[in-house]
Amino acid sequence: MERTYVMFKPDCLERGLLGRILSRFEEKGLRLVAMKMLRITPDLSRQHYAEHVEKPFYPSLEEFITASPVVATVFEGPEVIRVVREMLGATSGLKAAAGTIRGDFSSSRQMNLVHASDSPESAAREIAIYFKPAEILSWDPSLACWLQAPGEG
Repeated sequence: MERTYVMFKPDCLERGLLGRILSRFEEKGLRLVAMKMLRITPDLSRQHYAEHVEKPFYPSLEEFITASPVVATVFEGPEVIRVVREMLGATSGLKAAAGTIRGDFSSSRQMNLVHASDSPESAAREIAIYFKPAEILSWDPSLACWLQAPGEG
């Protein structure tokens, strides 16, 4: 089972879309194994977005991500990193296809509702920033046998 980090950003919470978007991941059959609500601090922002800190757009990114609470999650499932990113759509909501989360709910590049890890390495790094190992609870829902055929998971 692969894991990915998914953050529901301030605009998602401010717009009251957390439940609608979270349900799309659950309806897809992805397994929620960790979740917490928190406020991103400037220090945490710099840690999360380390590769962007020196870029000209970083100050507005930090201002945005620290403006309101976020919900940090970990999902588990087969090919979950790719699946989640495809469900999100293009980074800019204006370029994201209809039917994707950003295509359906976003019209911005920065305010695009949800962040998701883009590789196994970034997933491991981001999960470690937000969660202690004991906070991640792998489990097998009783309906799991109806989500993938034996050997697919």
